[in-house]
Amino acid sequence: MDENVNRAITVGLRQRGVDVVTAQEDWRAGAPDDEILSRSTELGRALFSQDDDLLRVAKQCQVEGIPFSGVIYAHQLRITIGESIRDLELVAEAGQPQELADSVLHLPL
Repeated sequence: MDENVNRAITVGLRQRGVDVVTAQEDWRAGAPDDEILSRSTELGRALFSQDDDLLRVAKQCQVEGIPFSGVIYAHQLRITIGESIRDLELVAEAGQPQELADSVLHLPL
């Protein structure tokens, strides 16, 4: 989870058994977006963000051919917390993190 994601989304996912790591828990609070994406790639985890700037970082990686673990993006005003939890749980259950490699998945599904 990027640091700007509503905590209720993290809590809701954990209540459903989804393994989630936040930027804050990984001692990355306040880190630049490229570092957050790089770290999620090191961990082999897709990164959920509602930050337009991180979306631009992912796009730049695609343009430059820089591998990354994948970004799941949702605009804060276009999806509810409940929808976010539902869609992220579905993504977590339906596939493997490597299936999102080098791509951006937009929510809602």
